[in-house]
Amino acid sequence: MNFFEKIKEIKSKSSKRIISGYLLSVLIIMVFIFGLVLGNLQSQKQAQKLLKGGTVANQQEKIPDFLSKDVDFQQFWQVWKYVKENYVKSDVSDTKLFYGALAGMVDALDDPYSVFFDPEISKKFDEDLSGSFEGIGAEIGNKDNVITIISPLPNTPAEKAGLRAGDKILAIDGQETSNMSLDYAVSIIRGDKGTKVKLTIFSVNEDKTKDVEITRSKIEIDSVRFSRETKVESIKNENNDGQDKDGLMLDGDIAYVELLYFNENTLGDWNKTVLSILEKNPKGIILDLRNNPGGFLSTAIQITGDWVNGKTVVSERMRDGEVVGHNSDRQARLDGIPTVVLINGGSASGSEIVAGALQDYGLAKLVGETTFGKGSVQDLHDFADGSSVKLTIAEWLTPNGRNINLEGIKPDIEVKLTPEDFDAGKDPQLDKALEILKN
Repeated sequence: MNFFEKIKEIKSKSSKRIISGYLLSVLIIMVFIFGLVLGNLQSQKQAQKLLKGGTVANQQEKIPDFLSKDVDFQQFWQVWKYVKENYVKSDVSDTKLFYGALAGMVDALDDPYSVFFDPEISKKFDEDLSGSFEGIGAEIGNKDNVITIISPLPNTPAEKAGLRAGDKILAIDGQETSNMSLDYAVSIIRGDKGTKVKLTIFSVNEDKTKDVEITRSKIEIDSVRFSRETKVESIKNENNDGQDKDGLMLDGDIAYVELLYFNENTLGDWNKTVLSILEKNPKGIILDLRNNPGGFLSTAIQITGDWVNGKTVVSERMRDGEVVGHNSDRQARLDGIPTVVLINGGSASGSEIVAGALQDYGLAKLVGETTFGKGSVQDLHDFADGSSVKLTIAEWLTPNGRNINLEGIKPDIEVKLTPEDFDAGKDPQLDKALEILKN
């Protein structure tokens, strides 16, 4: 019984609709076509997954015979013509069929992080890394084939609504996500400021689902913070006017830095933070990577370089088995300062690279919970019409050769943060970090 079947048993819902016998009889054609003729990207992606989902879900050892045979590309045009001339609605545009075909091709890879973006969704994806967009402020990913909250960004509608890292999104506005593509889920959770979206959530520590209605807002991503109240973005000029000069330190001599994201603003913010740390001459540093979903690879490498002196930070294992190492060329300004890194299930991608490298080199103790396990490399390729393809091209390895993908990074000292701790304002993970550095 898979995850969604268990949820349906809890909710006592009726069984899913089945695909008609006619569709099954023409499975080979319809795997490709069903997605082409539906009215929007979500329908395209869902249908493609539905028709091929049996093979993926059952993990059949025997490859279907038709997949081992040569194909004649002329069949593509035969199917195109058949759909154009026989589909019940005669107003399906060639453009919709074209983009549906491209989406279906990338979707056939069965990789949740490889996806085709039509021009509209491609534009929205670019907004993610620019530091500003409208939505609920939650990073989501695919965990065990279920759309999952990686992290709610601080001070966003998602965090204020009580969403937590690890929460499963079972439906969006009543629409089930069991066969929904990750990037389409992102696109429909997004929306104009002031509008609402309803998420059906299943939390690990609860025995039933709940509906959470969230009002969308403009999301400004603050990438680096001195503390939970004092942001590095409040530095106005060289004199640090407006900056709480004591906001950086905990217990007087421990620097605390919360790194929230690796976007285009992060490195500049980080450099200001490092200068402030060095001015304080701290006894130790707490780097908080909890609920940091990642971002730019180059930024993660550069930040790690403030501890790692010219060594390999992360390696990429390519499709041909070649391993390519990435070194930071930064001076290790924080080398020699005892460091504790806080991680949890919402730490993903770039934050796993930082944590894994510091752990491998013995430059920091990791405290918290095992990270998300998003350790694959995506290349974003743009096309002339504004569309793009995000394609997985490699997997990330730590300096010692550990595979981050799916496995994640385990802490040196496991400390859980329960919902009860969170609601009571307690932080046993931070408390443990302080204990380590004070002793």
